[in-house]
Amino acid sequence: MEAAGGGAEDEQVMSEVHLGCPPHFSGLLVSHFSFSSRPLGPYGHKGGGGGGGGSELVAATSGSGGDSPDAVAVDEDGDLVLDRRRRNKYARGDRHLFTIQHGVTSSLKSVGLQVWKAALLLSDFILHESFSSPNFDGVTAIEIGAGTGLVGLALARVARRIFVTDRGTDILDNCLANLHINSGMLRFDEAKVCVRELDWKMAWPPPVGTYDPSDPSRYLWSASEVEEAEKATVLFAADVIYSDDLTNLFFNTVKKLMSVGAKKVLYLALEKRYNFSVDELDVVANGYTHFRSFFTAQDEHGDPSNRSGPGFVGKQIDPAEIPQYIREYERGKDLEMWMIMYSPEEKQHSNSTKTVFSF
Repeated sequence: MEAAGGGAEDEQVMSEVHLGCPPHFSGLLVSHFSFSSRPLGPYGHKGGGGGGGGSELVAATSGSGGDSPDAVAVDEDGDLVLDRRRRNKYARGDRHLFTIQHGVTSSLKSVGLQVWKAALLLSDFILHESFSSPNFDGVTAIEIGAGTGLVGLALARVARRIFVTDRGTDILDNCLANLHINSGMLRFDEAKVCVRELDWKMAWPPPVGTYDPSDPSRYLWSASEVEEAEKATVLFAADVIYSDDLTNLFFNTVKKLMSVGAKKVLYLALEKRYNFSVDELDVVANGYTHFRSFFTAQDEHGDPSNRSGPGFVGKQIDPAEIPQYIREYERGKDLEMWMIMYSPEEKQHSNSTKTVFSF
C-alpha cells in the first residue's frame, strides 16, 4: 500500500485488522493468519465445501515484544499470544499460517506497514483460485503497492515469478522480512519472489541497477527483471484507493504496465472509507467516485456500458462469491473487488472483438 505525501503524514492511523493488538505498542508485531488448503464454498455458505464443523479459539497474534505491559499470555518462545475470535476448525493437515510482521499503528506515510482488510480479501481470492483452478499456476505477476506483501505470499505458492513492489526502504525491508519468514513454512522458493521499488511518480520502466544486499538501492530492478515484468499477465493491488492524487498516479502506472508486453488483467480490492463532507453535508466515501471514473463497468451481460474508445473496463466480483479462507478478520459490507483490463486501441467497429471476463 503506497502512502500519500503532504502535511498529514504524521497523523496516526490503525487498521481494523489490528484491533485487539497491544495498544501503544511501538515497533513491529507479528500476527498469524490461518487458512485451510481445502477448497471452500462461497463466503457465508453453510456446509459449503470443507470448512468443517464446530469452532475453536484462534491464537491469532504473537507479539515480537513479549515484555509488553499489556501482555495477557506468552507462548513457549516468550511471544505475546492474543485470542482474537472464533473460526471454523480445519483438519490438522489442512491448516496453514501466514506469519506477517507489521505495525500496529502508523503515519499515513507508512500505512504499508499495516495489514488492511482488502489485502485479506484479495488473498482469499488468490487462495481459492489456487486451490480450485489452474488459473494462477505458473503465472508471472506484479503486486502494486504491496505493503506487508501478504498478497504476494499467497500467490508465491503457485506462481512462476512475482514482483512484489512498493515504495520506501522501511516498507520494502519489512516486506522482504515477511518473505523470509514465510518461505519455509509455505514451501515456496524465495528466488521466484522479487521485492522491488516501484514509485508511481516515476515513468516505466523504473531505474535499473546491480543488486547489492548492503546497498540502500538494493530494491532497484535489473534490465532483465524489467523485461520479465513486462511479460506478466496478472497484476494485483489492494487498499491503494484512498487519495485522489494517488489514484491518478496508480492508474497511470497500471496503464503503462498494461500498454507493454503481454496482455494483462488487474485484480483490485478496496475498502470504502466514509467521512463526513462539509461541502456535501453528507457522509461520503473519500476517493471512491474518483476511482470509478477511471474505468467503464461491464453490465450484467458482460458488455461495457457507454464504452466509446480506448481505456479501462472493469467487472465487479461479488465478495460473497469468494470463500473466506483467512478467518482472522471480519469482511463487512464496504469491501469491493474488481477485475480490470485496459484496451489501448480504440474500438470503433461494432464487430470488434470484445473482452470476455470470467470468474
